[in-house]
Amino acid sequence: MADGSGPYDIVVLGGGSGGYACALRAAELGKTVALIEKDKIGGTCLHRGCIPTKTLLHSAEVADETRESAAFGVKARFEGIDMDGVHAFKDKIVTRAWKGVQGLLKSKGITIIEGEGRLAGPNRVAVGSEVYEGRNIVLATGSAPRSLPGLDIDGERVISSEHALKLDRVPTSVIVLGGGVIGVEFASVWRSFGAEVTIVEALPHLLPLEEESSSKLLERAFRRRGIKQELGVFFEGVKSTDTGVIVTLANGKTLDAELLLVAVGRGAVSSGMGFEEAGIAIERGTVTVDEFCQTSVPGVYAVGDLIPTLQLAHAGFAEGILVAEHIAGLNPVPIDYDGVPRITYSDPEVASVGITSAQARERGHEVVEFTYDLAGNPKSQILQTQGAVKIVTEKDGPVLGVHMVGRRIGELVTEGQLIYNWEALPSEVAQLIHAHPTQSEAVGEAMLALAGKPLHVHN
Repeated sequence: MADGSGPYDIVVLGGGSGGYACALRAAELGKTVALIEKDKIGGTCLHRGCIPTKTLLHSAEVADETRESAAFGVKARFEGIDMDGVHAFKDKIVTRAWKGVQGLLKSKGITIIEGEGRLAGPNRVAVGSEVYEGRNIVLATGSAPRSLPGLDIDGERVISSEHALKLDRVPTSVIVLGGGVIGVEFASVWRSFGAEVTIVEALPHLLPLEEESSSKLLERAFRRRGIKQELGVFFEGVKSTDTGVIVTLANGKTLDAELLLVAVGRGAVSSGMGFEEAGIAIERGTVTVDEFCQTSVPGVYAVGDLIPTLQLAHAGFAEGILVAEHIAGLNPVPIDYDGVPRITYSDPEVASVGITSAQARERGHEVVEFTYDLAGNPKSQILQTQGAVKIVTEKDGPVLGVHMVGRRIGELVTEGQLIYNWEALPSEVAQLIHAHPTQSEAVGEAMLALAGKPLHVHN
């Protein structure tokens, strides 16, 4: 093999959220960095995940508000969805962000290598016939949509989220297999665009990792929107027909639709990459790491969807920064994953930070909780949204979890993040004055109630 240039201080394999964040922070700290990416810098989040799905969701919100405009005294006519226009809006946002990230990396002097990389040893990455040497290697190869055993994604009738993002039409009907974040967001988009939607989820609730009361509020809102749900039932099989698909469930029920979206999660891209040959420990497809994202091989780190932490772009950013600082000897603090905010951008949105009431009890906390209904929040009424803010606290102690449901409620999770991560007491937050009228008052009102001095609360 011919030699690539090197040795670099750090060679990063994968230019998604975790990889490029690591490269940027390392360059700021004076390290020489090579970043290897086979596709486009920005990875899943920018090109096939967070950013494009949120643009679709915003288009969906505009569609709903146009339909409902009479309720606000505005005369408007909803004439339909122009998918070419939707994609043009989406692609403009993505392209701008992509160019911005590329410019940022170049401005820091990071070497970007286009090609498919493979680990060729503890400190070597091969790209074709070139080998790049790094004193440290950071694996950031990300994830790809998963399926179920025997369920083939053909890209036509049975599709993944990546196919869904490129769909040139609004389907008349869709069955969404999986009630996690991806499934719920696409169900929300397609319903707003006018499709008939049914979600199939094997567990008893949508968004099974969220506070159960949040899941129930979402389910109720989706039922009002006409999104059908088959919960607590396993998928058995699918057959393609001339007009679409017929899905069979384990309870004997059959469903038919134009498309089946398989949204059963994403799996780490770890096989065939040379990881195991280099001695890197892998468990159930994900790379095993310590609290500093170090693998079982000294000098080799792994971040993002490749490791068994939260599959969130912002978790990837944080892991990339952590690794760069650890390599630079800055002694960074490990990430508290409970303190990472989580948002599902459906209508209504579901947002949380901290732990659920069930987790709190499992960990031995004496739990006190309070739920503030958005019916009492004037800004939420102006937005015509329903939902709630639920605060989970330790008795006579700090806030352990903040769980919220409502349109645009995701923007409130930042306050929840500060409250949880700074171990704030409800009485301390109750002293802070929230602007009126805002949705943030729902958090303030819940804290006032927990502090024993409720204001706009019916006892």
